[in-house]
Amino acid sequence: MNNGDNKRGGLFEGKRILVTGGTGSLGKVLVRRLLTGECGRPESITIFSRDEAKQYDMRLVFNDLAAATEEVIYRDSDDILRFRIGDVRDYASISSALGKADVVFNAAALKQVPTCEFFPYEAVQTNVLGAENIVCSIEQLGLPVETVIGISTDKACKPVNVMGMSKAIQERVFISANLRCPGTRFLCARYGNVLASRGSVIPLFHAQIKAGGPVTITTNDMTRFLLSLNQAVDTILDAYHLGRVGETFIPRIASSLMTTVADCLINGRPVERIEVGIRPGEKIHEILVSEDEAYRTVARANYYVIKPILPELVADQGEPAALDGEYTSRTEIMSAEDTRRILRENHLTLEDEPDFSKLFG
Repeated sequence: MNNGDNKRGGLFEGKRILVTGGTGSLGKVLVRRLLTGECGRPESITIFSRDEAKQYDMRLVFNDLAAATEEVIYRDSDDILRFRIGDVRDYASISSALGKADVVFNAAALKQVPTCEFFPYEAVQTNVLGAENIVCSIEQLGLPVETVIGISTDKACKPVNVMGMSKAIQERVFISANLRCPGTRFLCARYGNVLASRGSVIPLFHAQIKAGGPVTITTNDMTRFLLSLNQAVDTILDAYHLGRVGETFIPRIASSLMTTVADCLINGRPVERIEVGIRPGEKIHEILVSEDEAYRTVARANYYVIKPILPELVADQGEPAALDGEYTSRTEIMSAEDTRRILRENHLTLEDEPDFSKLFG
């Protein structure tokens, strides 16, 4: 998979890669892609997270893959893949892990919207303080980290919930870090809800349909971008490949009404669909680029790229603005046929009988 202008080739050849929050849905797919060698053979990939049980499970999964897969570099992943217990909230912990990293993918996050509403300071400690700890470690210890990519969310754009507010600040922490740590390139990848990732709605719909219903919809006019985990990983890899300091990469992707997604999964079964109301902090439509960001947003490969807000980081490259207004999930809504096609392509219909724990972590 490659959405970039040029092939990624040996992008990570010989690199030491650190993935914070690497046992999550995104982290697992990112590591799986890195281990295929599609971007070159890294010297090491370190999974940094605080949950020993998830690390143990992930280690078992990747050991099984090493035995079963011949065409990729899983077979000697024991020499490449490493696991490290730690927490981005703890300065000493993350500093130690960063000491042997060339590239950092910061996927550590509190991301469940209602949870962050009930425990806002917990979200701040992980999503804001964690990012600041990464920057401070590189700045204060003079670490030779080449690139840090912050994994962000649509909810950081015009935020109305704690999760989005904390992620919006995380974006600014990383963007401003380019001034504090001129030897390191900091940039962000921002995208919407990922299809069937842990805690997302499609596994819930599956469970509700199998139980005979009802399928619960928060509100009938809710829309969402439909992004696969592999598309999310492509965005991150291409941000590394094509990005300049302080930029934020946005995938150009399809969106659908959530009622359409539910109906495609129900697929004529005698299952009721009911409206239950919006959860605390939830948006009706996703926004990936706001109207205030549109004037500094350019098109590059298959992405929208938001130029940094700090003028010291912007070089005039003559790229024209690509948008004249916000980029939102209500702009171009897919038909039921196209929604069904995307669900089938990602093996997410009930007929596919997906095992979400294996497919997406």
